[in-house]
Amino acid sequence: MVRRTIVPCLQGGSSARLAQGPPFYPTGPKSTWHLAVSIPERYVRETMRSTRSHPTLAAVSTLAVAAVLTLPACLPAGKMEGVHLDRIELPEGFEISLLTAQVPGARAMTQSPQGILYVGSRRGGNVYAVVDNDGDHVAERVVTIAENLNAPNGVAWRDGSLYVAEIHRVLRFDGIDERLENPPEPVVVSDDFPSDTHHGWKFIRFGPDGKLYVPVGAPCNVCEKEEPIYASISRMDADGGNHEVYAQGVRNTVGFDWHPETGELWFTDNGRDMLGDDLPPDELNRAPSPGLHFGFPYCHGGDIPDPQFGERRECNETIPPAAKLGPHVAALGMRFYSGESFPDEYRHQIFIAEHGSWNRSTPIGYRITLARLEGNKVTSYEVFAEGWLQGDDAWGRPVDLHVAPDGSLLVSDDRAGAIYRIAFRGGGEAVRQ
Repeated sequence: MVRRTIVPCLQGGSSARLAQGPPFYPTGPKSTWHLAVSIPERYVRETMRSTRSHPTLAAVSTLAVAAVLTLPACLPAGKMEGVHLDRIELPEGFEISLLTAQVPGARAMTQSPQGILYVGSRRGGNVYAVVDNDGDHVAERVVTIAENLNAPNGVAWRDGSLYVAEIHRVLRFDGIDERLENPPEPVVVSDDFPSDTHHGWKFIRFGPDGKLYVPVGAPCNVCEKEEPIYASISRMDADGGNHEVYAQGVRNTVGFDWHPETGELWFTDNGRDMLGDDLPPDELNRAPSPGLHFGFPYCHGGDIPDPQFGERRECNETIPPAAKLGPHVAALGMRFYSGESFPDEYRHQIFIAEHGSWNRSTPIGYRITLARLEGNKVTSYEVFAEGWLQGDDAWGRPVDLHVAPDGSLLVSDDRAGAIYRIAFRGGGEAVRQ
């Protein structure tokens, strides 16, 4: 059964702040939206069951579910179409330009040594090659190299081949740089993955150990699964062999990277829903070694026991996040800045693409944030680029980040179907081209 309703959203003041959370939540007046919302009945039942033994969270969750069913979880209406780089705010000396706006549903990115940028998608089922032959930072063409795949979100490059992650398997396109117009038939590297579509899309990347890291999200909002592959980050050899779970308790990561000096894995993780506007936070996590458990479904944000599963494992038995991010910001792609063209203060710091909330009464995210590090400690979490969200209307949604060979930062946007380029030109105000 699905409940469907069209009702107005709440109106009111600024968003609340999460205790011990980052002081960077967007605030401002809320306008009235009208939106058709479809909520599976099982999702509502799951949320209500999970709070029965915890009165405080039960009250919060009851209100949250009520908000979804009567004053719905509101996505920005999306009245603004196209690309509006004049709205993007950047630190002084940076500029943003458009590489291309011809990549529908642009998601994860990887680049070959020849400079061809490969981009995955989710709903479209396509994989794209973005070509800038003359190096003027404006793509001459975008080629569809694969079609009708099963949510091919993740892409990675290794030894002349493009790896593509569908929900249930990983494919490899050999020699693709030279065959954009006549792509080879893909090789199945591994089909050893669940077919669940809920959190089934995958970000993939090769680690410094030469292994391909492939996450498997929880097939639910919050649940406990017997199979260890769920809510995990796994890794395998480039040929699909020696597949093993590297980290557990990871609800849904869609972005990770390795520290350029220590080689330690860092990753974002999306917090569960239906505990209200300000709980729990999204997370930035650090996994210095295999075998660690990061809390899900028992503990969220390092110190919030889950109403249903929290009694089965204490929070102090799991690894807390390196940083609490904004609640429901949908932190996806992340990259250590390893280029040389940005000022020194950005070197080896973490950029995070926040896709934006879908069920918060005041929207949050839709921006690029920066986590500053001292050693392996996060010392601050701040906004680097924003403007994709205008009031309650989002014209763009950042997904993934990629440090290009020239040191610029590429940003994919699956709402605008665009790839942006952020570069530092030095001195003066930010430039939008």
